[in-house]
Amino acid sequence: MREARRSYGLQTPGTRGMPGAKRYGMVIDLRKCIGCNSCMVACKAEFGVPMGVWRTWVKAADKGTYPNTKRIFMPRMCNHCDYPVCVRNCPTQATYKHKDGFVLQRYNRCIGCRTCMVACPYNARHLIPAKRTGKNLPTQVVDKCTLCVHRVKKGLVPACVQACVGGARIFGDLNDPNSEVAQLAARETLMVLKPELGTSPSVSYIGGDWEIMDEPHSYTNRTARLREEFNTFKRNHDGDAFGDIVEGESTMAEVGKNFVGFLRSIPHKAKEVFDAYVNLYLR
Repeated sequence: MREARRSYGLQTPGTRGMPGAKRYGMVIDLRKCIGCNSCMVACKAEFGVPMGVWRTWVKAADKGTYPNTKRIFMPRMCNHCDYPVCVRNCPTQATYKHKDGFVLQRYNRCIGCRTCMVACPYNARHLIPAKRTGKNLPTQVVDKCTLCVHRVKKGLVPACVQACVGGARIFGDLNDPNSEVAQLAARETLMVLKPELGTSPSVSYIGGDWEIMDEPHSYTNRTARLREEFNTFKRNHDGDAFGDIVEGESTMAEVGKNFVGFLRSIPHKAKEVFDAYVNLYLR
């Protein structure tokens, strides 16, 4: 008899609009967001998120010319796509799509190769550093927002939703017509990030501004504090952010240092890389 093989990370079919199937998601009403960052603080506290990386974050941009100016905010997180690109690209099937719509991570299968980080079009994933304050917390694996699935299973809303002082985040089953989030989606015009990719995000926005929703605009309009905090993280975690360059410092030096750190963090890959180099240049 052929032995049954256990399968990991298989992508469950999309459940958008499917009767009887759950599809948990979130609507963020940008008309109510005041940029207080309570969602970020709550998320950091709930999961012990290390400095320099975020499960959820709030982008900000200034629009207009003086005196007619305004600051707009754009909360960001994993979009828990109905057709997640990250799941298809994970080589170890460490990331997978739950039948209820959550896109989750199996830390015990993650090798920290960062393939899912590159594949994600929403920049929603980060690598956890090697040293953390909690000895039982995972290290050197990719992490991201889980929509607080551990809370949802107990009938609670995600930590960021509970902490939002303006009530800008609304969470629930998008397939349940009686849920608040579904009713809101039915009567309001919603926007999603990068709809042209066909990932069908489960996180959507009311009153979105395309200028701040655009990644290049957001990157160039980061605050000096945010830029320096991320650079400090990269300086203090050599190799854990392979490919991340500290702005204002020697590019090639940073690439070399990060590459050495990357090989050290994955010893079984070092020999393969060395052999490939020898075959390419020395034979």
